[in-house]
Amino acid sequence: MFGKIIFPFLNEGATPADAAADAGGMNSLFSTVIMIVLFGALIYFMMYRPQKKQEKAVNEMRSSLKTGDEISTTGGILGKIIQIKDDFLIIETGADRTKLKITKWAVRAVEHREEEDEEEEDDDEE
Repeated sequence: MFGKIIFPFLNEGATPADAAADAGGMNSLFSTVIMIVLFGALIYFMMYRPQKKQEKAVNEMRSSLKTGDEISTTGGILGKIIQIKDDFLIIETGADRTKLKITKWAVRAVEHREEEDEEEEDDDEE
């Protein structure tokens, strides 16, 4: 069957019934290819694209960290940033002010920004 599709010049002695069967085979092949392409597009829009969007947001959050921000790490540690060096942060945790050096990729979320405190103080003064 595929030989006739790939090499159409071999169809010299073909009857009209053979031509109709070949056309049905082509439609079946075409619909299969369309379904595979649609499935690939579905996978892209349902899985890959949202993951990239989330990854971009996390990288943006990590690059915007500032001294004074209160963060939580992937290990569940809560602390306040006291120093930022390249890919490392020094955070202060607990009442005894224990200092920990962590990597930026370990930051899960910013719990409270330093800027928000300043804005609240400005609102109180007015």
